[in-house]
Amino acid sequence: MGTYTITLKNCGFYARHGAFEQEATLGQRFFVDVVMHVAADEALENDDVESTVHYGIAYEIVEKVVTQNRRNLIEALARDIAVALCAWSPQIKRADITVRKPSVPIPGILDYAEVRVEHVA
Repeated sequence: MGTYTITLKNCGFYARHGAFEQEATLGQRFFVDVVMHVAADEALENDDVESTVHYGIAYEIVEKVVTQNRRNLIEALARDIAVALCAWSPQIKRADITVRKPSVPIPGILDYAEVRVEHVA
């Protein structure tokens, strides 16, 4: 049995993650990329939406994880997202999650800080 990937790219959310007090108070934008490695099963043969992972529901799960639970580390946030997606659908065999934080509270010029976490179900 093979796999295929479903990708949700650059999902944006406003949340309060971060180790600093001002991050918890003010909040900021976070951007998430989701790559779900899905067991092929019959979906590629039968063209039936019920046979695959519904990416609209996957987005809602990501949104809930990002906006409802505060984490100090975006690494921990990325893992939370991956675990939640794999727990939701047994068809998801692996989830690769990237979290970007553009408003990094450091004295320097950069576009964003980014972490990537891979979780195998």
